[in-house]
Parts: sequence; C-alpha cells; structure tokens
Amino acid sequence: MTAILWALVSALGYGVSDFVGGIASRRVAALRVVLVSYPTALIILTVLAFCAGGELSGSAMLWGSLSGIGSALGIWWFYAALAAGPISIVSPLTAILVSGVPVIAGLALGDRPSALAVAGIGAALIAVVLVSRGVTDEDANPHRFTAKVAWLTVGSGVAFGLSLVLIAPAPADSGLWPLVFVRLAATGLVVVAAAFSGDLGTPDRRTLQLALLVGVLDVIANIAMLAALRGAMLSLAGVLISLYPAATVGLAIVVLKERVSRWQAVGMVLALAAVAMIALG
Repeated sequence: MTAILWALVSALGYGVSDFVGGIASRRVAALRVVLVSYPTALIILTVLAFCAGGELSGSAMLWGSLSGIGSALGIWWFYAALAAGPISIVSPLTAILVSGVPVIAGLALGDRPSALAVAGIGAALIAVVLVSRGVTDEDANPHRFTAKVAWLTVGSGVAFGLSLVLIAPAPADSGLWPLVFVRLAATGLVVVAAAFSGDLGTPDRRTLQLALLVGVLDVIANIAMLAALRGAMLSLAGVLISLYPAATVGLAIVVLKERVSRWQAVGMVLALAAVAMIALG
C-alpha cells in the first residue's frame, strides 16, 4: 500500500509539473525551461542524496545515467508538444505510452497481467483513436494536434516509459544517488541540444520562476517514483505513475479553459480508466 501511495504522489507531482512546464514553454523555447529546471533538480537531489546516505555504486551511476537520457529526450519532446498542441490531449496520449512501455517490459521480465489489465490495454488503444478524432490543422484553436505534435507526443511517451524501465534495476541500497545521475545525464544532454539548436539563454523573470517551480516539483515526483518502483512491480508502479494527466488535464480545463469535443472527452476519460484498469490488474 505504501508503494501505491508513493506512485500516486509521483503522479500528482509530474502532473502539476507538466502543466507548469507547458505554460512556461509557451513563453520561451522548451529547452530553455529545462535548462533551468533540470540543474535546479540536480542541485537539490545532490544535497538530499548526501543527507540520505546510500552506496554510490557503479550500477547506480549506470542505470541512473541511462534513465536520464530517456528522461531528457522525453521532457524535451513533451514540452515541445505542450507548447504547440492542446495540453488536455497531449498529456493523456503521452500517459498511455508511458504506462504501456513498463507493462511490455514487465511481460518480458516475467509479469503476467490479469484479464482486467489486458482489457485496460485494449481500452487504451481505443482511447488513442477517440482522443485523436476530429482534430485537424484547420481547428480554430491556435494550439492544434498536428502531425508534428503527434510525433512529439509518441516520442515523448516512449522515452519517458523507457526511463522508468531503466531506473528500476538501480540498487535499493543506493539511496537517492540514481536520481542524481538521472538529472546529471539529462542536464548534459539538454545543454548539448540547446547549444546546437541555439536555445541557450536565460528566460525572462516570470518564466524563470515557473521553471524553478518545475525543478522543485520534479524532485518531489522523482523521489516518490523511485520509492514506488522499489516497493512494487514495475508494471504496477509504472501505470500508477502514469495517472499524472488527471492533474495536468484538470488544471488545463480550469485554468486555461481548454475545450475538447465530445468524442475527445470520452477518449480522455477512457484513457484514464485504462491506466487505472492496468494498475488494478
């Protein structure tokens, strides 16, 4: 039960973080937001890792670094999708992929899902079709679900899912050190990407504040994620963490007044239900 609660805390942290990060990415390039949030999270996690103790092993460094590469690619593409597309559609579709990758990995490692979990996977596939229904480039919404946004969403979901799979084997006695190397590797990759794309630069004061908040939320979500993965099966923890769109979509509807079609609304509800079914199964 404790692991389940940690997973839900992680989902809430990621959901709020994604919303704030998406708003910030509509003001400046997505990479500039991450250039602030990732180093912020790295500094906080390093301090906490020293305080918490744990063995700094080669295995912790390896798995943390590999997970960090997936995390960096995932957040870069995700923020780019949020900046160009509707948050209430991008976030749930990403979540389906994030939940699906750990399930597939769990199956490969010997997990056997129940009939309810299999039904949840089927529901998730239907949700993808429904949420994408009727979204065209001619939509009056300036933030449209275009082909580019779709590819960014898919890439982000797969990368995030792989980052969960790759951090799971980190030794349990390593404390928070795997998370330090997650953010260290991710920060390095983001800096290189920003340098090549010409996005190195400091955002304005308001955006900087949002990016710093993202970094703090990122720390909370990652610590809770690691605790959940250490206390539950990969397939179970992964899909519970993937419930984060509940917070992201709720904030998008309440704060941004985003509107979706009837079929898209049904698809989003089905997407969240699918994640829950997989988790309960």
